[in-house]
Amino acid sequence: MCGLAGFFAHADHGSPIDQATLIAMRDRMASRGPDGDGLWIAADGRVGFGHRRLSIIDLSETGAQPMATPDGRYTIAYNGEIYNYRALRTELAGHGVAFVGDSDTAVLLNLYARHGAAMLPRLRGMFALAIWDASARSMFLARDPLGIKPLYYADKGGTLRFASQVKALLVDPAVSRERSAAGLTGFHLTGSVPEPFTLYRDILALPAGHWLTCTPAGTGAPVRYANVAATLARARDRTATDADIRAALRDSVRHHLVADVEVGAFLSGGVDSGALIGLMRDCGQKRVRACTLAFREFAGTVDDEMPGAIEIAQRYRVDHHVRHVTAAEFAEDLDAIFDAMDQPSVDGINSWFVSKACREMGLKVALSGLGGDELLAGYSTFQSVPRMLHRAGPLTRIPGSAKAGRMLIRTLAPRLARRNPKVLGVLDHAGSWPGAYLLRRAVLLPFELDDAMDPEIARQGLDELGLLDLLADSVTPDPGSDNGRVCALETANYMRNQVLRDADWAGMAHSVEIRVPLVDMTLLEAVAPRIASLRPGEGKALLATSPVTPVPQEVVDRPKTGFGIPVGDWLRGDIEHQEDRRTSRRWAQVVEARYCRSIAALPTA
Repeated sequence: MCGLAGFFAHADHGSPIDQATLIAMRDRMASRGPDGDGLWIAADGRVGFGHRRLSIIDLSETGAQPMATPDGRYTIAYNGEIYNYRALRTELAGHGVAFVGDSDTAVLLNLYARHGAAMLPRLRGMFALAIWDASARSMFLARDPLGIKPLYYADKGGTLRFASQVKALLVDPAVSRERSAAGLTGFHLTGSVPEPFTLYRDILALPAGHWLTCTPAGTGAPVRYANVAATLARARDRTATDADIRAALRDSVRHHLVADVEVGAFLSGGVDSGALIGLMRDCGQKRVRACTLAFREFAGTVDDEMPGAIEIAQRYRVDHHVRHVTAAEFAEDLDAIFDAMDQPSVDGINSWFVSKACREMGLKVALSGLGGDELLAGYSTFQSVPRMLHRAGPLTRIPGSAKAGRMLIRTLAPRLARRNPKVLGVLDHAGSWPGAYLLRRAVLLPFELDDAMDPEIARQGLDELGLLDLLADSVTPDPGSDNGRVCALETANYMRNQVLRDADWAGMAHSVEIRVPLVDMTLLEAVAPRIASLRPGEGKALLATSPVTPVPQEVVDRPKTGFGIPVGDWLRGDIEHQEDRRTSRRWAQVVEARYCRSIAALPTA
């Protein structure tokens, strides 16, 4: 896992980035790669890479980056892990490619030299990469299919700049810090900034599962090579047995254990992390070290994950570390948290503390159960979104129903409208899959934005953002089932824009690589034929029985709580009533203010 930065002055009038600026961009990401740094600038000064290295595969200098082919034609800067690199290396060696060292980076470089963008569907892993072709004078950027690793770019004044973090790009004074109305509006609507937008007008996210090229003719539009909805749609004519899925889960864990350092785990009290630890045992890992977060505020409540985590640790003979987090530590870490937070997010604090705890244990890599709910229909959205669409959807087609419904609710149930304003938007949005999903996942609905931000910016942002269109793209082509549509919506939105992005910045802040075996395109393709028919709880039960020694039944039967922290209690002095929706609104305001303060303190080169 690493951090990359680079530039290409592709137009005649484009100004190259000077070496000091490129180094400053690179070193803004020092925590992403404390094990080494690299710099390469072409002889003409118009293209260059900076790189920070966290050594996981091939710990020697032969894995250092930027890396070039012997003839100097191709140069790469890369962030991520390719879990099937050894099989790809064997294939390339059979075609006469000679390798020095055992890095996955060298495999990527030679695979691109042979296949170009066509290599991308063959890669199993998480990655963001940039490859320079000196002969074609072309820069190639690409990102993994499910968006585990980020990549941002800004094409301004004839020069393309790119980096693993938004804040690294903002170090360059040529990149404006002017806010994006779409990005700010998207944050207040969803609690994160929907890609391809960022909080800044000059900076875009390369969407997950896309690549782009930049040549002297300019920067091309991103090209999609992977699509969750299409993967689900293609699976409708296939079948998958329980044995097939269990084998696919074990295969994914086996691939995610590829490393030249110890691989640990995050252990909650739930099925996902418990099953992964059981599968780690099945794949031959003799010692498993795992970390669980504990909070005094949750003790004895349904949110307390300790009982389940202890039971799992005992069953799988885990070297179990319990890390207690207090309100005082939360307050002490806030400045560091917001300095590390690359884009504003109402989540990610949990990942910050568990990554911090893993680093204290000396771990550089940890498996996380992130993605299990999206893959195996574990969220309540798999029931609530279709139910809302099928029940309220027909009413939305009645002319004037939305306005009449709001009047009735305000007249007959004013307390309900005050406690949960979303009910006022049901007949505006419940008639489509994107709308019903927005109702379920949104922090605020569009009509609530005026109370959270400048109304004119909100109106402009809504127009630029086109959130319902972005959500509709998530279910195009049609996955063909209710479960499939929710799976695509959750995977391409909440998981990608919030959970994965938070895991990246929070883990990297502590130089911890978070691996997610349940977020894997090969696994998704294997499970896809069954997603349509999964009943509530069935997917998680299947996951729980995937290890040879199943997850304890008591853990399977526990009510779902999520991987949370007691922010509500810690912010109690700022909240009139202890209520989830009120807490999330107040926390969003805190996030925006503290994040903006971190940007003001961010130096330029």
